Amino acid sequence: MLRLEAAIVLGISLLAYDRFGAGWSMFVLFFLAPDLSFFGYLAGPRLGALAYNLAHSYLGPLMVLASGVFLDSPTALASGLIWSAHVGFDRMLGYGLKYPEGFGFTHLGPIGRVRLAPDNARKPAPQRDAA
Repeated sequence: MLRLEAAIVLGISLLAYDRFGAGWSMFVLFFLAPDLSFFGYLAGPRLGALAYNLAHSYLGPLMVLASGVFLDSPTALASGLIWSAHVGFDRMLGYGLKYPEGFGFTHLGPIGRVRLAPDNARKPAPQRDAA
C-alpha cells in the first residue's frame, strides 16, 4: 500500500510539473539532486541516515511547494514538484527512510543484501564465511 501511495505521489507530481514546471530539461537535471544526501554516509551511518531522511521525507518538498504557492514563485513550485517526484519514485521502489543501523535498514523494510536476525527486525544477522 505504501508503494502504491508513493507511485500516486510520483504520478501527481509529474502531471503537476507538466502543467506548472520549468521545462523537462530542468526536471531531468535536478531529479536526482536529493541523492547528494548519500554523501552524509561518509561521516557514518547515523549522520548519513539523518542527511538521507532530511532529503527524502515529504516534509521538505511540501514546504517548498507551499512557499511556491503562497509566494507566487514558479521556481519554488517547480523545485517542490521535482523533489516530491523524486521522493515518490524512491519510495515506490522500496527505498524508505533510513535507520541509523545502516543504509539497508528502512521504514519500508530491509533493502539490498541485508540479512536480519530472527529476534529483531532491525538488527543485522551475524555474517558467516562462505568457506
